[in-house]
Amino acid sequence: MVEVLVLYYSKTGAVKELASYIARGINTIDGAEAKLRTVPEVSPDTEQSEEKIPDSGALFATLDDLKNCDGLLLGSPTRFGNMASPIKYFLETATSLWVEGALEDKPAGVFTSSGSMHGGNEATLLSMQLPLQHMGMILVGIPYSVTELSKTISGGTPYGASHVRGDEEKKGVSEDEKKICIAHGKRLAKLCLKITK
Repeated sequence: MVEVLVLYYSKTGAVKELASYIARGINTIDGAEAKLRTVPEVSPDTEQSEEKIPDSGALFATLDDLKNCDGLLLGSPTRFGNMASPIKYFLETATSLWVEGALEDKPAGVFTSSGSMHGGNEATLLSMQLPLQHMGMILVGIPYSVTELSKTISGGTPYGASHVRGDEEKKGVSEDEKKICIAHGKRLAKLCLKITK
């Protein structure tokens, strides 16, 4: 059984929803299992930075979760074309894993959400790939054989799954975005199985 870590930070719930569809895709592949984990808030205000255990949902990730996974899908909302501080901070604590090469040759992908069209989705996805490349991971995007990638009018890129919230009338992840997330999870899980054989 291969374990794919779906590690994310979600402020408003959109990235969490994407993570759930990605996990669904992983779990449809025989021999693969998704492990959902999140990270705590970080803030210059030390009282806000304290780790508050979530009442429900994913547990906080540990470096052991990262070290022991067979593959990784990393998610964050966009912050000016970059990943959010909590996910960046967590990655910056993983120097020991980089030193020992613990993540080398493991498949990895990224996903994101923004509040508006042209809100920095693709730049965020690319910025999230940089530390994964430094860790020696194998980047896994979404090919255009996933037909929703060509017809979506909101989120979805070859660099990774994404969501665009848009105006307040639009609620939740679109059907195309859901299918792209599921396809991304399936593809990464299949590659994990091929690599671990």
